[in-house]
Amino acid sequence: MTLTDCYEQLGGSFEDVLGRLMDEKSVWKFAEKFLGDSTYHTLCDTFEKEQYEEAFRAAHTLKGICGNLGFSRLYQSSAALTESLRGQKREDAETLLEQVKKDYEQTVAALKDYQAQVNE
Repeated sequence: MTLTDCYEQLGGSFEDVLGRLMDEKSVWKFAEKFLGDSTYHTLCDTFEKEQYEEAFRAAHTLKGICGNLGFSRLYQSSAALTESLRGQKREDAETLLEQVKKDYEQTVAALKDYQAQVNE
């Protein structure tokens, strides 16, 4: 599996992020850091505790990270959740959070598959 293949699995745009970060080594360096980032967990925790202002900030941060890293699918779902929380349309937010969770799991799975191959 190449990093391009990994990006295809996670619904990302490798070419876009390569244009920003200039080389494959840099792309992987930052993509791998995403695996240790706590923003997603903060989002889930604060949403569950009905701390919607904090959940909004976490969703917004996740959206930004995903945009910068070219994780298109997760970017789109986190952007939709961000706007729902911004507008306080919380009736939609729970459904949107479920999509973020699904997209996050797919993103992490693809990254871990690539990581395992790189670390062989």
